[in-house]
Amino acid sequence: MRQRVLPGVFALAGALGWGAPPPLLPEAANPDAAVVPAPAPIATAARETYGALYDTDASLPAAADDVVDYLLSATLDPALHLVHGKGSITWRNASALPVKELWLHLYLNAFKNRRSVYLREPIGGFRGNEPVEDWGTIDLKKLTMQQSEATVDLLAGVELHRPGDDDETDARVPLPKEIAPGESVILDVEWEDKLPSILERTGYAGSFHFMGQWFPKIARLEPSGTWAHFPFHHLAEFYADFGTYDVTLDVPEAFTIGATGPVTESHTAGGRRVERHVQPNVHDFAWTAWDRWKTASETIDGVATKILYPPGFDVDARREMAAMRFALPHFREKYGRYPYGLLTLVHPPENASEAGGMEYPTLITTGGPWYGPPGVFTPEQVTVHEFGHQYFYGLVASDEVSWPFLDEGINSYAESEAAAAWRGPGNMASVLGFTLSDAAIQSVFGNLQEHDQPVAQPAPAFDTGSAYGDLVYARTGAIVETLRRVYGDAKVSTALGRYARKNRFQHPTPDDLVAAFSEVLGEGPSRTMRAALFDKGWVDYAILGIQDQRSSPPAGIFDRDGKRETLPEGKTGDGSFDGWVLVARRGTLSFPVDVELSLADGTATRLRWEGDGDSVRLPYHGKVALRAAVVDPDHAVLLDDNLANNHATVPLEHTAGAPRTFERGLYWAELLLSALSP
Repeated sequence: MRQRVLPGVFALAGALGWGAPPPLLPEAANPDAAVVPAPAPIATAARETYGALYDTDASLPAAADDVVDYLLSATLDPALHLVHGKGSITWRNASALPVKELWLHLYLNAFKNRRSVYLREPIGGFRGNEPVEDWGTIDLKKLTMQQSEATVDLLAGVELHRPGDDDETDARVPLPKEIAPGESVILDVEWEDKLPSILERTGYAGSFHFMGQWFPKIARLEPSGTWAHFPFHHLAEFYADFGTYDVTLDVPEAFTIGATGPVTESHTAGGRRVERHVQPNVHDFAWTAWDRWKTASETIDGVATKILYPPGFDVDARREMAAMRFALPHFREKYGRYPYGLLTLVHPPENASEAGGMEYPTLITTGGPWYGPPGVFTPEQVTVHEFGHQYFYGLVASDEVSWPFLDEGINSYAESEAAAAWRGPGNMASVLGFTLSDAAIQSVFGNLQEHDQPVAQPAPAFDTGSAYGDLVYARTGAIVETLRRVYGDAKVSTALGRYARKNRFQHPTPDDLVAAFSEVLGEGPSRTMRAALFDKGWVDYAILGIQDQRSSPPAGIFDRDGKRETLPEGKTGDGSFDGWVLVARRGTLSFPVDVELSLADGTATRLRWEGDGDSVRLPYHGKVALRAAVVDPDHAVLLDDNLANNHATVPLEHTAGAPRTFERGLYWAELLLSALSP
């Protein structure tokens, strides 16, 4: 999911020290807020070493472990905004322990009343803050289990909420008997959705309908036998097992359907359109229906790619399809082949923008106005970001609630890397000679709140939506981009490629990610990565002093070869210069950095500091006078807290800093442009 554009001018002002950015919405503590769950435990070690085996697609599994299959049918009543659903769910206990309960996510109940966890969490500065104009619900009508040729009614025993909490998005289902490891059960279900007015991921706007999290969905049972169940939080997303979805959709004949999976059967009768969509190896299913969709399609990198878009949005559709022409082969090369035969892009209408910027298996939603200015590549960036979620979290299926940085953060890096490979430095905007990169935006916003909370924590633990956006999206992206700039593109590309391929269909944890980077980059960089993610790690490189003077010959008393000799002051030297630069590293993170020395003749030379210790005094000796120095001249360390102290000039040589000052001015101008861009 792509976050809404933050109040950029205020955030940029805060980064420049002009005052803290005001909150978008009140963010006071709410005593009714749900208790934040503890993070899922991290494994003490990765499953096994990675190795070059995972550098190619030969390592990719043919299929996921099929844990839960959904055979469903759904009928849409667009006038009443109702979905009538029924079918069966086949679930297998893939854990090591027997279980005597199931957990069902009933996420449409997040919009049932203001006592839901979603609506009472005090989250500002992020998407999904629109008022609920029409409430939404999901009501179970039938829930039975087939047992020994008998049918057991489970509906009466369903616990929709916990004592003292009115939220009904996380339901416990007691079972009449234990389900042993490896044993399967079949549930028969019927339910009715009352769709809300469009809010974040689902609902309706006029005759436009989007169905996300619309069916009773079984939570994931971890291999340890612990249920990873949770209510629908405002900032959190989803976590589920893989399986096959076989879903038949029934809508009015004038409506066009977009959905997860290919159409295997289709017919019209009695003024209705019926389509059957079947897709294995996925962990979710979403769909849309509207009577005004325009469509375009083409085959890209062997994938049938279709886009649904509103009338008048032809330019956006062409731009988004162009983005997929680059993204599909690029992500295949980086992270493994896309395993599905189709991909559907949905650009919601303007009155349903909250349905935009979201990801589901084989279906993504984009967004943006039809009049987007040329040179500002927002439609392309959103499209690449949402497609990246087909990998992170789609194919690896990490726990988005406990570790959202594995989803949104790693994907934000993948998005910015792809954008740079496609469009170069101006991959976010190129206007009037100014260029702006996605990585620059992540650098600025990622440094706004790094002292406040760690990046690696559960989504509901973030104090505000702004903190979630700045840390999970931007700072994670900046952390990985810093590793790439410091240690090289080849190493980071190899590490992330191995992580994506080895963990396809595997539900990895943070330890799996760090293990891949440790194997390729080494223990030191992986420790830095872990500190940056878990320990509010930060760094500020600064030049504390610089000095230069003409070299002078020895003067004073010297004992040489048994004789004492006095050399007088004032002799002319050889015309060379001696100096030094004092560089400090503040904070808890350490990266190797270059220090560029600017000389009086306009040339420059570079010295390398590995970042060991708190400071280093780098000596200089040469035929040309030293005039200025800058630490990290290429801005490889995007996590650097304060760029203003990266530069210094030799005393009485203030003009030597003018070129660097001008360059930094252009840098901040680029960031200001990002704040003004839509």
